[in-house]
Amino acid sequence: MEPGFRFKSQVAFFIVDIGGGRTEVAVISLGGLVLSKSLKIAGNKLNQDIIQWADQEYKLLIGERTAETIKIGIGSAHPMKEKLEMPMRGRNLVTGLPEEILVSDGEIRKALERSIGQIIMAIKTAIEETPPELLADIMASGIHMSGGGSLLRSLDYSGYKKETKIPTKIIEDPMTTVVRGAGMVLEHLDELREVLAETEYLEPPR
Repeated sequence: MEPGFRFKSQVAFFIVDIGGGRTEVAVISLGGLVLSKSLKIAGNKLNQDIIQWADQEYKLLIGERTAETIKIGIGSAHPMKEKLEMPMRGRNLVTGLPEEILVSDGEIRKALERSIGQIIMAIKTAIEETPPELLADIMASGIHMSGGGSLLRSLDYSGYKKETKIPTKIIEDPMTTVVRGAGMVLEHLDELREVLAETEYLEPPR
């Protein structure tokens, strides 16, 4: 980073970071934070959705790592042309014995449907609260996605553009975005102080 660096964005940016424990939504303009929201639904919750679905649908007990593997392997937000299947291994809660079941991307998509819908709803709420004068910039620059959760298949295009009518893109190296951004802020705390603000935390619907 060059000495004397200043954050001088002349347009508004809409950012969605889907991490492990939270989804963070923010609008940034002119180097300042316009609004931000945080939802307790992200990668870990999606794993729990798969675990709960396996229990309810097949009476199969699976672990967090298995759920994560299935989510990465065949998880998606919306239907895709390619149909995927994957073995799901766990313990049958009725017999107590190990069991393997072949599951499809459609089944996993159904398991994730409610949580994905809540993330999209939080994004739509933020868009509705964004000042009208900034929407033109956001529609031009698009929704920028980061975090491991943003890599879920079809989430970047089908999941958001269909619901928000705004183009969506995954930024370069989304897994390390937060770490790199935090480092930038620490290196230039005085210049970026305006970006540091309180976040509105949203509770998921019960």
